[in-house]
Amino acid sequence: MSSGAAQRLQTLQRHVGFREVGGQISPPPGAKALPPTKRCGHKRIPAPLVAQGRGMEPGSSPLTTHVLDTASGLPAQGLYLRLSRLEDRGQQWTELKKSCTDHDGRCPGLLPPGQMKAGTYKLSFDTKGYWQKRGQESFYPYVEVVFTITNETHKFHVPLLLSPWSYTTYRGS
Repeated sequence: MSSGAAQRLQTLQRHVGFREVGGQISPPPGAKALPPTKRCGHKRIPAPLVAQGRGMEPGSSPLTTHVLDTASGLPAQGLYLRLSRLEDRGQQWTELKKSCTDHDGRCPGLLPPGQMKAGTYKLSFDTKGYWQKRGQESFYPYVEVVFTITNETHKFHVPLLLSPWSYTTYRGS
């Protein structure tokens, strides 16, 4: 790590309450260590891609998301979300899954392999609940990201960069 990056990391750690004890960085007093597995009962599932980065290996999740809290510079842990698909009949949204982000801000297993089909999908993020848990006022009570999948054999990653006053999303890889 470059000295500039190390200095920024130390500044961020001090900002969120970490302290240096005996040359080691320690969490704030009373802070609980994060478990190695995902919160909300989900495990972190790696999603390797085949060569060319477009297809999927058997068993990998075809749709993932990753949320970063840009106000703190940390992953957005414990953000609740819903995945829905727009059905042709009646143009109604059908909820496919409820989940929440893990300690790394990821929600890798949104759709099991073989369940993705071409169509319009929506990820709804409960941003109000996320910011309220942190004692932070926010402008957007929820964020909905609507996207179209035309090839169900590809992998899709939908990142969300989030602050109390703004958000950004894009198609990731």
